[in-house]
Amino acid sequence: QVQLVESGGGLVQAGGSLRLSCAASGRTFSRYAMGWFRQAPGKEREFVGAIHWSGVTVYADSVKGRFTISRDNAKNTVNLQMNSLKAEDTAVYYCGATINIVVTKKTSYDYWGQGTQVTVSS
Repeated sequence: QVQLVESGGGLVQAGGSLRLSCAASGRTFSRYAMGWFRQAPGKEREFVGAIHWSGVTVYADSVKGRFTISRDNAKNTVNLQMNSLKAEDTAVYYCGATINIVVTKKTSYDYWGQGTQVTVSS
């Protein structure tokens, strides 16, 4: 069992930055790939990016070059650094954990956090 708790959301102006964190419980954290998804009102939850247990990262085209994911296996945390934020980045951001190789699909994920709101004002 893995429990995930996101933090770091808030209100920021367009062009600004935010850093989200996801704290995970459980001693097997390092075996999981960790992903970030987001869901805007009236829209499907969409993939943002993910980091494999090896440290390899993958990003959605919409955030590539602006967002960076990192993980600290010693602290059981994964972070999402978001720069050059746009109004269209406004959403609830969720972190998830999966043992699957496919990390871009929400159906691959076994565990989810409760989400944290990010609002970007234009």
